[in-house]
Amino acid sequence: MQAALHTATATLPHLRRGFTRSSAERAAPYLLELTQAAAIALADRDQVLAFVGEGHQYHAAGDDAATLLAGAPVDRVHVQTRLDCGHPGCPLQAAVVVPLRVPNAPIGSLVAFYDGPGRIRPEDMRVVQEAAGLVSAQVALAALETQGELLARAELRALRAQISPHFVYNALTAVANSIHTSPDEARELLIEFSEFIRYAFARERPYVTVADELRYVEKYVRLERARFGDRLQVSVQVAPEVLQTTIPALSVQPLVENAIRHGLETGVGGRVQIVGTDHDREVELRVIDNGAGMSQERIAAALGGTTDGIGLANVHRRLRTAFGDEYGLEVSSQPGSGTSVVMTLPKGRAGALVA
Repeated sequence: MQAALHTATATLPHLRRGFTRSSAERAAPYLLELTQAAAIALADRDQVLAFVGEGHQYHAAGDDAATLLAGAPVDRVHVQTRLDCGHPGCPLQAAVVVPLRVPNAPIGSLVAFYDGPGRIRPEDMRVVQEAAGLVSAQVALAALETQGELLARAELRALRAQISPHFVYNALTAVANSIHTSPDEARELLIEFSEFIRYAFARERPYVTVADELRYVEKYVRLERARFGDRLQVSVQVAPEVLQTTIPALSVQPLVENAIRHGLETGVGGRVQIVGTDHDREVELRVIDNGAGMSQERIAAALGGTTDGIGLANVHRRLRTAFGDEYGLEVSSQPGSGTSVVMTLPKGRAGALVA
């Protein structure tokens, strides 16, 4: 049992990369060991992706799948007790063909070959079916992860498009207002602006560390302070243990922008706090303002994306896509008493997500 579990587990990293010729070739030897068959083939709907074991002189990756499967149905398990592959020297004389499926669609087959004709033992069939189930499950997870990654990137593109007109106009206005009265400050603001834009629109970095995000939040705040002066007060209190935690890019900045927009721009508040707390396996980032606040109905609408709030729903969706439905944003607020937006993040994901 331990050996079988180890062998099954060894296939997972390869199959989680998708159902390709490369991943199939890496997983096939482990499936051969797991099933104890004479040979194993993995095929998609059109061709053999991998073949290992006896008969490899006659069968190989790239062969036509229909020829290898000898007309086996793609929607159910098929047992071939007398196999004639057309190669006189091939030792393979029987096979079990099990379809590989992701939700609602067959993607190919797992074929276990045996070197003796006759009846296939029930226990052999069960092992091959379990192995096929393992392959299908891992390929399905790979597809879901790919879809999630594509969704996260699409959400980030949408956020960039949403932020850029509002932010660029205000930032350039602040620079323009300083050109004649304070040219050195205008030069510094332009540098801050260019560095922030480079970060915000860096296509290759959908995930960053909290430290990176806060570094560019600081640049954003510097530009906003050029507009509002001493009316804007921003404090950052983040535990050192929090700084290397993975976060989707542009997750904190939209929350700060919302706090400024619904505080200073409405003339109600001007104080924003960013607090990061370590909770062992998770970290908490909290953005607190003393602005106008909002009702529970408006909070629900903001998280659902049915208001004009900058990026709140977008950040909420991207956190859930990246880390699971148990994560996301929690908003606490009442009209006239400010707003607190909390995101909780799992620790230890940086190696998997940060480019």
